[in-house]
Parts: sequence; structure tokens; C-alpha cells
Amino acid sequence: MSDYAHPDVLVTTDWVKQNLKTPGVKLVEIDVDAKQYDVGHVPGSIGFNWQLQLQDQTTRDILTKEDFEKLMSGAGIAATDTVVVFGDNNNWFAAYGFWLMKYFGHEDVRMMNGGRVKWLIEDDKPLTTDATPVAPTTYKVAQVNPQLRAKVPQVLEVASTGGYNLVDVRSPDEFTGKVIAPPGMSETAQRGGHIPGAKSIPWSRTVNPDGTFKTTDELRKLYFEDAGLIESKGTICYCRIGERSSHSWFVLKYLLGQEDCKNYDGSWTEYGNLVGVPIVKGA
Repeated sequence: MSDYAHPDVLVTTDWVKQNLKTPGVKLVEIDVDAKQYDVGHVPGSIGFNWQLQLQDQTTRDILTKEDFEKLMSGAGIAATDTVVVFGDNNNWFAAYGFWLMKYFGHEDVRMMNGGRVKWLIEDDKPLTTDATPVAPTTYKVAQVNPQLRAKVPQVLEVASTGGYNLVDVRSPDEFTGKVIAPPGMSETAQRGGHIPGAKSIPWSRTVNPDGTFKTTDELRKLYFEDAGLIESKGTICYCRIGERSSHSWFVLKYLLGQEDCKNYDGSWTEYGNLVGVPIVKGA
């Protein structure tokens, strides 16, 4: 992992095992299927429910600053803590949690390489169903980083001018408009297809079978050689609801070092429901 642009943001499962009782290290599991945490979790970790805790429950939006502060305070996390996120589905929503924490300025956030799946397949890694005791803190956001987020006006400008790389991280069938959402997913849109100018680079091509990230050389080939992204441009990633795009955002910004990289968390369930915006069908 040492050849990544920011290798410090990734930790191994062994590192997590060695730091289960280290003061100031907080482990946060964020799963697509939030019930997985209760089935068995890393000792000392806490679980966040992405539907109920990482989104505003009235407006379709991310948490307010105040609600983020309440979330972190209630989880016993201090602003000076090292937070390690991980989860199922190759860290989909763990990446979303990482992005959200960085948006709200938490300095030391890391991801467990391989996520829940890698932890489960390793015989020496413990699991528990015991509740993790929490001592609430008084968490305060020091700064917000809106430059990490793309919104509709900028996306429409990019679709028109090509000022940024635009990366659609969904499956090829979602990109072409053959399907609007993966099977079994409830969040959908009125139209299928993709944003003009977007390149199809599915998030799944960035990981190995065990969920760990591919090498720098493999990732650079995927994005810059094969897909033809222009390295000197900034990049906007999108998917369906913002979690898979957070995963690709993490790869581009922290593993490949693209400084100006944004997550369009509104993604296709916003764009594909807008009236009058340009849409492309097919490859």
C-alpha cells in the first residue's frame, strides 16, 4: 500500500486487530445491510445505519452540521480521534462515511482495506455480539469542506463544457440505460442512461476478489490509460445514490492523488428525475 498517494488513509485488518484497545482509535462499521453488525462485529466497534443516521430524515440531503456533531458525540468520537471505517460490499457505505467525515472536516479518517469480508475470511480475527460501551463526547465541527461535493448546477455545467472528468461508476447496464437500478434496489429514477460526457468506469474494477484495492499501477491503467481520463483535470464521480461514487472518489483522491475530486452524492436518483436535463442512452 506504500505506493499510493496517501497510504496513511488505509489500514490492514492486522493493524485493526493490533489496535482494538488503543485509546483514541474508534472503529465504525457501515454496512449496506445494517443488520450485519448485530450478527457479529469487530470488538469495540460501533455501527452506523446509513439510511437512518447518515442522511437527513426530512430533506433529501446529507446531515446538517449540527446532526453530524450529534452523531459523532453520541458515538463517543472526539475530533482528535483516529476513526477507522469499514463495512460490507467492499466498503461501499464505509467510503460514503469516510467522505461525509472528510466533508465535515474530521482530520484523521482511515479505511480498513478489504472491509468486513476480509475480516470474516481471516481465522485469527475476532467477532462479538456484545454491545460496545460508549462514553459520549462533545464533538464540534471545526470546518466544512464543500469542495468535496458536486451539486446539480456544476454537473450540468460540466456536461456542457467538459471542464471536469465525469465518471459514472455504476454497472455498464445502468450506464447504457438498459436498467435504471440494480435488482432489488428501491431507489430509482424516471429515466435511464448517463450524463453527457461521462465515462463508464465501474467501481468494482478497482478492487481485488478479497475486497482490497488494486495496485497503483493497475488503478492508473484503469482510469488514465484505458478509460482516458485527463489527469490534469478535476474529476466528479457519480452513481445512483452516492455510495459507490464515494468508493471511486476515495480511490481517485486518496490512492491516486487527484486533488480536485468531488462526489456527486445526488447521483442518478437526482439527475435521472430532473425535468429537461440532457441524458445519453447507450454506450
